[in-house]
Amino acid sequence: SLSTIGVKVASCVEDECVPSPCGSGQKCIDPNTAKGSKFDFVCTCDSDPSVSEIGKAAVCEVDECTSSPCGAMQTCLDANKSPSPLGNFECSCANGVKKVGGPATCAMGTSDECLMNPCGGQDCVDPDTTSASTGDFICTCVNSKGSSTGQPAVCQVDDCEMNPCGSGQTCTDPNTLATVSDDYICSCDAPATGMATGGPATCVVDECAQSPCGIDQTCVDADMSPMKFFDYTCTCKNGVAATGGPATCE
Repeated sequence: SLSTIGVKVASCVEDECVPSPCGSGQKCIDPNTAKGSKFDFVCTCDSDPSVSEIGKAAVCEVDECTSSPCGAMQTCLDANKSPSPLGNFECSCANGVKKVGGPATCAMGTSDECLMNPCGGQDCVDPDTTSASTGDFICTCVNSKGSSTGQPAVCQVDDCEMNPCGSGQTCTDPNTLATVSDDYICSCDAPATGMATGGPATCVVDECAQSPCGIDQTCVDADMSPMKFFDYTCTCKNGVAATGGPATCE
C-alpha cells in the first residue's frame, strides 16, 4: 500500500468570478471557491448596489436623467434605463419639440418658460416667450410681498401689518421672511411697561415709579392696570395713608 506520510494534498479552488460572468458595470463575488461549488457567485450592479443576482448577471438600470442632461428648462425622460447603450434619453421642450440623446432646440415663438413651473407655488409670468429669450420669467409671491426674475422670489410677510398687538402697543417684526411667522414683538407704549413675542403683551403702569408720595412716604400701587390711575396709596411712617396723592402726616 502507498503511504501518505509526508505528502501534502492540494486544496483545489475554482473562483467562478475569473473571468467575470457578470459583464461590465457589475461586481462579481464568489463566496465559495471550492471546486465542487457551482453557480453560487453573486453579481451586483455598480449603479445600484441593492440590485443583485445569484448565479447570473443582474438586471441593472441607469436613469440618465438623474444628471439633468437636458438642462433646467426641458423635461428629461429615460424610458429604457438599460446601462447599454447609453444616450437614449429624450429631452422635450415646453412647446413639444423633442430630441434623443441631448437637449432639444426649442422652436422660436412658443417657449413659455412658465410651463415648466420654475417658480414653484408662486405666480409666474414670461414676458418674452421666444426660445432665444431664456431666464427672463418673473416669479411673484402669493399672499405676501416679493418678486424675482429668473428664479423663485424670496417672499416677505410683515406680521405687524394686521396689528396683532392691539392699541396701546407697538409691534415689531424682526424677521419678515414668509417662512417665519409669529416672531413679532409687542411692546407696551409709555408710560406702561411690558413685552411679549407672538401676541399682545401684558401692560402695567406703576404710578409709584414717579414717586408721587414724596421721599418721606411709602407708595404702593396695588393695581397696575394701564386703565386705572390715581389708585396708588401713600402711607406715612405713623400709618396715616391716602389714595391718589400724598397723605397728611401728623
